[in-house]
Amino acid sequence: MIRPPLRPDEHDRGRALGRALRTARGSRSLLDVAAEAGISPETLRKIETGRIATPAFFTIMALCGVLGVAPEQLAEDAGAEHPMTG
Repeated sequence: MIRPPLRPDEHDRGRALGRALRTARGSRSLLDVAAEAGISPETLRKIETGRIATPAFFTIMALCGVLGVAPEQLAEDAGAEHPMTG
């Protein structure tokens, strides 16, 4: 299956999600959070920088669990700059 390229608004939402995750991570190290979530540090780095604009649902759920953030709150925080409409 060929995945169509992401639209500019999807890239914007990915960057907003990354910023919200980075804020939620606070002073915790990227390495520690990634390890606890069961993902690679490089994957977390790419999500936080918006290079992975549409991370897998289970990845986001794992990060929410590790960071103690409800998915709804993460979506609200990420949507503060760019409404998450789809």
